[in-house]
Amino acid sequence: MLSNKPLAERMRPSALSDYVGQDHLTGLNSTLRKNLESGGIPSFILWGPPGVGKTTLAGIIASMHKRPFYQISAVHSGVKDVRETIDKAKKQQFFDNPSPILFIDEIHRFSKSQQDSLLGAIEKGIIILIGATTENPSFEIISPLLSRCQVYVLKALQDKDLRLLADRALKQDRYLKDLDIEITEYSALVKSSGGDARKLYNALELTIFSELQALADKKGKIIITDEKVMNHIQNNMALYDKGGEQHYDIISAFIKSIRGSDPNAAVYWLARMVKGGEDVKFIARRLLILAAEDIGLANPNALLIAQACFDAVHLTGWPESRIILSETAIYLACSPKSNTAYMAIEKALSEVERSGDRPVPLHLRNAPTRLMKDLGYGKEYKYPHSYEGHFTKEEYLPDELSEREFYTPGDNAREKEFRERLKILWKK
Repeated sequence: MLSNKPLAERMRPSALSDYVGQDHLTGLNSTLRKNLESGGIPSFILWGPPGVGKTTLAGIIASMHKRPFYQISAVHSGVKDVRETIDKAKKQQFFDNPSPILFIDEIHRFSKSQQDSLLGAIEKGIIILIGATTENPSFEIISPLLSRCQVYVLKALQDKDLRLLADRALKQDRYLKDLDIEITEYSALVKSSGGDARKLYNALELTIFSELQALADKKGKIIITDEKVMNHIQNNMALYDKGGEQHYDIISAFIKSIRGSDPNAAVYWLARMVKGGEDVKFIARRLLILAAEDIGLANPNALLIAQACFDAVHLTGWPESRIILSETAIYLACSPKSNTAYMAIEKALSEVERSGDRPVPLHLRNAPTRLMKDLGYGKEYKYPHSYEGHFTKEEYLPDELSEREFYTPGDNAREKEFRERLKILWKK
């Protein structure tokens, strides 16, 4: 049973007929399949979660059309690797050879300049680009490249797909098919995989290997149950998984540590994410949200720091970004906290939900035309800068909501100043 190749690699399908879980793309009447069977291969981006078959589909397409297949990872490759691959493709353009397929895994990790280096080769038909990404292409792929590519969305595998893959592995894998194995419970395998075929195969192989080791003569029947799967997974599998439950648990601990003003815990959980290879932009986005939601008006500079962090990690990447993230996390953890901005918008949204679309008072309406002015739009509006202190009492809410309070200043130093100013202005 021992093999240098993991089960997921051994079970990688080589034909569309064996490809599972993306019928909307590869089913008999799907647009992509029709294009492929007619001989047309556009450049396209495959967008979907990990382990749903993006790399596999690219390989199948290359095999179907007997095209040279070049594969690079955006994590480990740069502009030089892209240009070398394009140069190889150019040399194969003679004698009406079909354009090679260049598959770029995690293409969202390429910088703007790296993505720019692909444009000319795609435009001239030197290569057919197939990119794979787990991130929204609208945000991570530059517009000129996106305009030259179709985008196909892959979905997480369903329970029935995962059960089918598990059963297929027992029957078809060259090592497992010779063993006496029965799966009596699928729930733990399916749940632990989270729609990811690679995780399913890893959990299945780990459980079988562990059970086989426990057999005295390395023979006998192996029964796969939920309890056995969970025991082996918890004892042996990685502590951090970017696509699974740990991903959400650790980012939750990180955010709560900063919200709780504990910089030591914040840096620890940050280190766990850095060590686990978490997406640097994901961490920076969460810090940006936290700065507004949990620090807010108690320290408005926090949002500026978080925005600077977000911009900086886009320019640097790993491993240097760990320093920028650490500095930002410590600053945010040590900042005074206020969620008044968050609470204010939530109260206002609840009111809108409750009372609906109240009409804008006439004196606050825009009056760009004579008719609107004749109807009273903007009439009797008091321009604050025309009054002492640049303020005059005016009603800015719909009449039915007059005196309704959404923002309540917090008890931090900055918002205490706000409270005193508002009391002086509004006499309440």
